[in-house]
Amino acid sequence: MLRQTWVFIAICAPGGVVGQNTLAPVQVTAPAYTSHHGGYLISGDFRTDPHLPSVVFPSQALVTDDILSVQPTYLADDDYLVVQECASVDCSRASIVRVWNPSGAATASQNSENRILIQHENKYWIWLKHFPEPLACADCQSHYYTSFEPFSPPMVLMPSGELAAFNKDAILEARAENPVPVTSQSHEGSTFVVTYEDGTTVRIRRMHADH
Repeated sequence: MLRQTWVFIAICAPGGVVGQNTLAPVQVTAPAYTSHHGGYLISGDFRTDPHLPSVVFPSQALVTDDILSVQPTYLADDDYLVVQECASVDCSRASIVRVWNPSGAATASQNSENRILIQHENKYWIWLKHFPEPLACADCQSHYYTSFEPFSPPMVLMPSGELAAFNKDAILEARAENPVPVTSQSHEGSTFVVTYEDGTTVRIRRMHADH
């Protein structure tokens, strides 16, 4: 489903006008929603699709040495913001790139918890999952889930570790629920701003060294 949707968008974008590249007098000199700053070309050219109202993805595939900037400005209680990428040719299997909980980045980050250095061209997408507040266990180190199964189907997040084991039934029940839908999206210059149904707000940018 993800793959088919992206192919459709690639054919129709930008603006849903098919065959736009046949207009010889029109020259597109730069992608939409871009700026230059500090030696980087910065783009906010991300979008959602009516068929996948919970998923944010780049209009053009992320490539090696891109920096994906994902900044949750507000993350609602018990929300988990997820970046996944395809882990199989047909994208029926996905891998976790990064997860944020209300305390910040829950999975490994390098120099910045809000910036991801893209190692290889692939399909990447961003979505939001809500889990009910977990019941605390005596040996748990955090009030939020902080570890996750590295591979799963797309739009599936499976917490792991002691806290997850203690809340296994609640997690399995929540797994059947859809991701949190997007309710508004806008471009603020070269930044894509998306707000979800429960108020979570995220600012997203793509950066690449401007050689």
